Amino acid sequence: MPTFQYTAKDRSGRELSGVYEEIAGVGALRSELARLGYALVRARRVREHTAGRSRVKAEDIVAFAYKFSGMYSAGLSVTSCLETLAEQTERPALGRMLSDVKTRVEAGASLTKAFEPYRDVFSEFFVGMLEAGETAGKLAEALEMSAIYLEKREQLRTKVRSAFIYPIAVGVVCLAVLFGLLLFVVPVFTKLYANLRVPLPGPTLALVTLSKMLTIWGWVVIPAAIGAGWMIGRVVRRSGLKRGWDRCKLRLPMFGRLNRMILVSRFMRPFAMLTAVGVSVIDAFRIAGDIARNAEMTLVAQDLQRVTQAGSPVGKALAAHKIFPAEIVQMATSGEQVGRLADMLVKGVDLLDRDIERILASLIVKLEPALTLIMGLVIGLVLMGVYLPMFDYMTHLR
Repeated sequence: MPTFQYTAKDRSGRELSGVYEEIAGVGALRSELARLGYALVRARRVREHTAGRSRVKAEDIVAFAYKFSGMYSAGLSVTSCLETLAEQTERPALGRMLSDVKTRVEAGASLTKAFEPYRDVFSEFFVGMLEAGETAGKLAEALEMSAIYLEKREQLRTKVRSAFIYPIAVGVVCLAVLFGLLLFVVPVFTKLYANLRVPLPGPTLALVTLSKMLTIWGWVVIPAAIGAGWMIGRVVRRSGLKRGWDRCKLRLPMFGRLNRMILVSRFMRPFAMLTAVGVSVIDAFRIAGDIARNAEMTLVAQDLQRVTQAGSPVGKALAAHKIFPAEIVQMATSGEQVGRLADMLVKGVDLLDRDIERILASLIVKLEPALTLIMGLVIGLVLMGVYLPMFDYMTHLR
């Protein structure tokens, strides 16, 4: 069904703007708003991608979750919280979404159903926590845990991204220098070689050939390479190759252990928080497996659901899979014994996140000199190829 961006007025003349999804047409939208006490002023059909979802950043969702949790815990109604947050947000796209959610809640939808169309924006975990909070009567606690989880997730993502800024920058500089030499320096020397009439050694001949290819076909080759990389990424994500790629990431030299630890953190934290608000262990494993977005972890989550449904303790179920570190297994076992599974797992994941930070720092310390050395070698080999004919020419003169 189409999506409409609308403006309406209530009986006092106050305007309300929002986005309404999954409605048959303007007539149905007018009737729906009239039932809520609003008169439709104007409506415009929009495509899903123009609804502004891409302009809502992760930090906006974190800030919203904390404000929503605090306001609701202070005693404000859900609709009052949503209306205030929609007016205060600096992101028009987020404001439109919250206005739409408020409209749906006023129409009688549960908070979970109202947020359902925006599951991809607010995350699978957030919507799952809303459902658990509403079912168990712990909405305030669920909102607070959602805010904490979203913040922790964003902090981890920021730390990983920041750690790799230097290696990526070095790689970009190395490629830029290499392309600069091939496009601007090598052609000058190619003309000089033609005037000197000296035979070109193998490395120089390879450089000249590569330089000519880039000069003539670079405007086709570079966009084609970028497009091919994009297409390969889409094919891998949407086909049976995804499982193989996800498995490969967990077994990479140097990065495999780090990827496994990040994946376990991304899986175990939502699992712990979901169980804390009353979600069953089996459902928590299912939702956490979806949140992890890794084909290997999805299979692990399915096995964990099957084993725990048969009556196996969580700690024993986790121990059967090597991907989970010993400290996580021990925390789960201890938590079950004292009846504090969620609390112990959260502490275990906090310890795991600190280990991830230490491994990141250690990895970058090793990568920096290695990348600098590789950059120097690449540029040195190019320059050697450029100057080899000159050395040969000077030898002939003697």
